[in-house]
Amino acid sequence: MMILLNILLIFFIDGDSKGIAKINSIKEKAERAYKAGNYQQAADAYSYLVDTLSLSNDKAIMNLGHSYYKLEDTEKALSSYERLQDSNDHKLRSQAYQQMGVLSKDPQTLQKALAYFKESIKSDPTNNDARYNYELLKKKLKEQEKQDENQQDQDKQDQEKDQEKQDNKDSENQEKSDDQKKDQEQQNKDQEQQEQENEENEEQKSQEQKDQEGKEEQKEQKEGEEGEEGEEEQEQPQPGEEQEENQEDQKNPQQSTSEKLEKMNLSEEKAQMILEALKNSEIQYIQQNRRKPTKRKDSNKPDW
Repeated sequence: MMILLNILLIFFIDGDSKGIAKINSIKEKAERAYKAGNYQQAADAYSYLVDTLSLSNDKAIMNLGHSYYKLEDTEKALSSYERLQDSNDHKLRSQAYQQMGVLSKDPQTLQKALAYFKESIKSDPTNNDARYNYELLKKKLKEQEKQDENQQDQDKQDQEKDQEKQDNKDSENQEKSDDQKKDQEQQNKDQEQQEQENEENEEQKSQEQKDQEGKEEQKEQKEGEEGEEGEEEQEQPQPGEEQEENQEDQKNPQQSTSEKLEKMNLSEEKAQMILEALKNSEIQYIQQNRRKPTKRKDSNKPDW
């Protein structure tokens, strides 16, 4: 029984010694690769130790994160550093938080980076690099906050100016539209007034023309009446001349009429118009006399 226990103890000791030797060999290989700048080989070796062999070694995890950091694989580097947040080694934990802050210094994650640097200082107050980064980032955030406030104020002022310009433009457009509307209304009013004046002028001209025609007609009628009276006077023969004039009229009636019209300074057309006017006047006179009622004689009064 004792022999069996000794054999098993020797087997486990020998196996454990071989495992430790393998781990140490891989660690040395990873360290040499990292120092030589072969970060991919170092990352593969440390990943084999930590993930495949499940080696619980904070330094190996830290070096794995450093290897990914050098390879600029931010996601895997952060994942490695985050595994050290509960490390019992406060210096490694402080360094891990510091590296997490460095990897989070994008403009979108500055507040998170500031928190990581603060945790790094809490883990190791002697970590001056973390303290420097914290103060520098804090100052930067204040300046950025001030710039943001100034930018917001500037944006607000620009917006107010743009709104004021738009309001002024709208007001000018409204005034312009109102002026155009007034001008159009005035034009329409002027046009209506002009059309009305034209109509009145046309009516006035038409009336003046009618009045002129009436005056000319009256004048012609008067001249015709005067000419007729003169003709009657001229036609009254002197004693002893009536027979001679009749004889001459019988000899040349057309010439006698023309000579008479010429003496009266009348054309045949005008004389014809006068005769027509006299004829119309005579007809009107006869018609008016027919319409007048006749009074009966009073039998009680004498005839005279």
